[in-house]
Amino acid sequence: MSTPRISRRARAVAPFYAMEFGKQAAALEAGGRHIVKLSLGEPDFGAPPAVLSAMREAMDGRPMAYTEALGLPALREAIARFYAERHEVEVDPARIVVTAGASAALVLTAAALIDPGDEVLIGDPSYPCNRQIAESFGARVTLVPATAGSRFQLDAASVRASWTDDTRGVMVATPSNPTGTSVPAGELAAICDVARERDAWRIVDEIYLELADHDARGRPPRSALSFDPDAVVVNSFSKYFGMTGWRLGWCVVPEGLVPAMERLAQNYFLCASVPAQHAALACFTAESLAVCEARRAEFAERRALVLDGLARIGLPVPVPPDGAFYVYFDVSGTGLTSWQFCERALQEAHVALTPGRDFGVHSAQTHVRLSYAASAGELREGLARLEKFLAAL
Repeated sequence: MSTPRISRRARAVAPFYAMEFGKQAAALEAGGRHIVKLSLGEPDFGAPPAVLSAMREAMDGRPMAYTEALGLPALREAIARFYAERHEVEVDPARIVVTAGASAALVLTAAALIDPGDEVLIGDPSYPCNRQIAESFGARVTLVPATAGSRFQLDAASVRASWTDDTRGVMVATPSNPTGTSVPAGELAAICDVARERDAWRIVDEIYLELADHDARGRPPRSALSFDPDAVVVNSFSKYFGMTGWRLGWCVVPEGLVPAMERLAQNYFLCASVPAQHAALACFTAESLAVCEARRAEFAERRALVLDGLARIGLPVPVPPDGAFYVYFDVSGTGLTSWQFCERALQEAHVALTPGRDFGVHSAQTHVRLSYAASAGELREGLARLEKFLAAL
């Protein structure tokens, strides 16, 4: 049987190495090994109980017809209320697009905004799928090196210095995967100002925003919509609400972009999962939000456990995270590249991690991502194994 001709687009897409290491870990597990999985950003909690109950109710045999391409109206209204109550931002529900996960939101916005040859600025390190999606629609992605001095994030100065006549937009994720760090609100506003002054679009990935630390007065971090209402903001039910496999997300877009997003959604996806949309209404109850806030506090405890453990065993963390459940630590002192470190940690210590190669080029050889979405018990076991592994190097 002949092999179909593979498109240049498909050939150009790099593998997501976190998933590749996950496959290796699964193979070792199939052979009877206990693998401590610190490689994937998947909360171990699952959906809140009220959401699970709502899903069971939704699946009682009733017909599940398509919703509108932009999403269930009641869910769009619930998301708008969430922005008003939690972030003090008024968002018209008509500007909210419910999608099959944040990835689908990024696909739709990239399709709506990017023409072949457009330059897009993204920080290095950053989540690889964001740039792969942009490149799939013909973007020329410029990875702007970000250092510990800027919290491994873009800042206004680097965006301004990297801007060219071909730049059409900037993509920022805050808090960030892989570093777990946030862009300070004032700096993010300045980045958005740089792009807006040049009539360029801004995509702000906020899928970890609700997990970020609150300020001294107990207030949650600000959404980019609070200072840039025309930015495209992407979010998800996966992380804060623990619904990774449900594949449900949303984005908030400028009013003028809604018709294009609707046409694209109609043609690409028809609509997001209907039972998942109905069940997600229960995310915004007081009961579910209290559960999610307790889990956010649990993540903070896990972060402290991991930071203390890495410091004890001699793996430095240049910038402690303040948002997403990741730690980006430096392995250059071990004499191994990040890839070698992760391969040997998996094979010899049975701990799955993710090498920096996934996230860019600037720190790819020297840094490794650890996800503390695993249980405290697994984190302790993983750190103990890494300590023995390092002692044997």
